[in-house]
Amino acid sequence: MHNDTVIVRGGGDIATGVVHRLVRCGFKVLILEVEQPTVIRRTVSFAQAVFDGETEVEGVRAVLAENVNDALRAAEEKKVPVIIDEAGNSIRVLKPGIVVDAILAKKNIGTYTTMAPIVIGLGPGFTAGEDVHAVIETNRGHNLGRLILKGSAEPDTGKPGEIGGYGSERVIRSPGKGLVKTAASIGDIVEKGQIVAYVGEIPVAVPINGVLRGLIQNGLTVAEGLKIGDVDPRKRTEYCFSISDKARAIAGGVLEAVLYLGPQIFNW
Repeated sequence: MHNDTVIVRGGGDIATGVVHRLVRCGFKVLILEVEQPTVIRRTVSFAQAVFDGETEVEGVRAVLAENVNDALRAAEEKKVPVIIDEAGNSIRVLKPGIVVDAILAKKNIGTYTTMAPIVIGLGPGFTAGEDVHAVIETNRGHNLGRLILKGSAEPDTGKPGEIGGYGSERVIRSPGKGLVKTAASIGDIVEKGQIVAYVGEIPVAVPINGVLRGLIQNGLTVAEGLKIGDVDPRKRTEYCFSISDKARAIAGGVLEAVLYLGPQIFNW
């Protein structure tokens, strides 16, 4: 077992904020992803390495690893390996000291305390002291990033966090089931009604004015109602290419959990 090795399940923008913080603090981190991640904020998501082979976020580089051995080599080279492993089978092989479930599924879809000495769950769906050792609050507000050692995070509100006075209005959802064909790029300034993608033959227009902060990978097949894009009304293009305040707050909570529990378990 490697006490300084962390496996993070999920490589979206929140997970990427967590991984970035842990790597900067000296931990070896590996990401487990699905075969076709439906991440939206792809410019700040290590999951993008699944499509591009590699990607970089704020000076930290992630690479797609074909197997566990490739992943270990990449980690030794100070890179973040991304392994396609939805079931988490690599956890049994690698025996990490720490596992973080950053899938943000709003429920526990297969993460338990038996996976590692320290197991951390992000957001609702986990109970500290039962299926995980610690939970980190992910809901915007006073408790964002709070370390919970007993109990659960706040329930899922089902509503996106408010940015620039807009909540659900800034989210772009698929109008039907089909193949996505993008017609714009993350970072583009867009106007309400502008077409940024097609799902099958159905055009997808942005709901408000702003900057296109997120857009799903071209060529994926999506279900009706799936979130496929995100418009930021603040029109700050630089926000599209940097880790968000929310991700940094949650990353701080994860680091606190690791440094709080680590000395008790590993005698650091």
